[in-house]
Amino acid sequence: MLHVEFQTQPNADIPFRMTDYRLRVYRRFPSQQMVQVVIYLRQTESPLVYQDNFTLEQTNHRFRIIRLWEETPERFLTIPGLLPFAVLTKTANPRQILSQVAQEIDKIEGRPLQSNLAAASAILAGLVLKQKTIHQILRRDIMRESVIYQEILQEGRQEGRQEGRQEGRQEAKTEVALNLLREGMTVEQVMKLTGLSGEFVQNLAQQLTNNN
Repeated sequence: MLHVEFQTQPNADIPFRMTDYRLRVYRRFPSQQMVQVVIYLRQTESPLVYQDNFTLEQTNHRFRIIRLWEETPERFLTIPGLLPFAVLTKTANPRQILSQVAQEIDKIEGRPLQSNLAAASAILAGLVLKQKTIHQILRRDIMRESVIYQEILQEGRQEGRQEGRQEGRQEAKTEVALNLLREGMTVEQVMKLTGLSGEFVQNLAQQLTNNN
């Protein structure tokens, strides 16, 4: 079995988590061998990204660690599945590496694979490059066909609609509270009827006083 963890930030809980996963798998499949790898995506000076073992009294568990910024990009540019990670490898010019990635993606046969690799490459490149630069290099028409890209767009739309609904409800409550205060209701009464906080209603009441 292969267990891979991708991390953008150092996390002190990683050693315990890797040990916990290994023991869970052993409980269900005691005869299975397992390789565990933590892949750190974003460069950092934290010593946590070098911690490859968990020790507790007589228990000691080890796992592998890959720090992408220490890996040379050449190998990543020759294997299609590794192309999205190439921009995060050891390079002084991530823009140039992303350009090479784009060239390699164009050589791949099969539109679905092309689009998924382009979308994944754009997402990971966002850790080291600006969005404008990424869009200049990777073809957006290909990315739009990716299921990854479409899922992200869908999530963004849903979050936007949710935020819009919440803002709309807040605005409606605020308008109702203002009307109730104009009718002479106390702050406490308005709080009970609208569910708004006392501080918020008090501020509204103060605004009405100042305007008058």
